[in-house]
Amino acid sequence: MLTSKLLKSTLGVALVAALVGGSVAPVIAQSQSQKAHPRRDQVNDRLANQNKRINQEVKEGEMTSQKAQRLHKQDRQLRQEERDMASQNGGRITKSEQGVLNQQENAVSRRIGQ
Repeated sequence: MLTSKLLKSTLGVALVAALVGGSVAPVIAQSQSQKAHPRRDQVNDRLANQNKRINQEVKEGEMTSQKAQRLHKQDRQLRQEERDMASQNGGRITKSEQGVLNQQENAVSRRIGQ
């Protein structure tokens, strides 16, 4: 009798785990594929590159830490804007949204070299 209850309990736990695991995997895969959307990748790659450029300018003494902080803040705001846009479009950004973000990134980029 005890082994029968234990077996039922174990099977129940395994069934619940399989159901939960089966429903979580598509959500994880979906969120990973949305992050890999080409337009989002392009925007985020540019932001990462700008971050490296800012840090390099500070390291070389060509930019003050205060200016770097302001530029990093602008990049963080752009990244948040990209996330907000993507959340409204099923994890993707439209071509026109990408254009808007690129214009804003261009403005920050010009400030890095000054």
